[in-house]
Amino acid sequence: MLDPKQFDDLWQRFSTAMPKGLQVLQDDVNRNMRASLEAGLARLDLVTREEFDVQAAVLARTREKLAALEARLAELERAGAQTD
Repeated sequence: MLDPKQFDDLWQRFSTAMPKGLQVLQDDVNRNMRASLEAGLARLDLVTREEFDVQAAVLARTREKLAALEARLAELERAGAQTD
């Protein structure tokens, strides 16, 4: 999930992009839009960057092992074909 610091940064960018004509209603707009944004983000299936990096590293190690096993299997198949 999005941590509070990231959410505050996202919200700050959003609120600075808001048209200047809404200054009168800005408190109400900010409160309602922030609640809507939080609710929308809460429904998303998000992971932190750390979790993503850990899973990417696991996947890289798995691919290396798979490549090594495929090479070993090919070697064994060649050896088996030579004895036949």
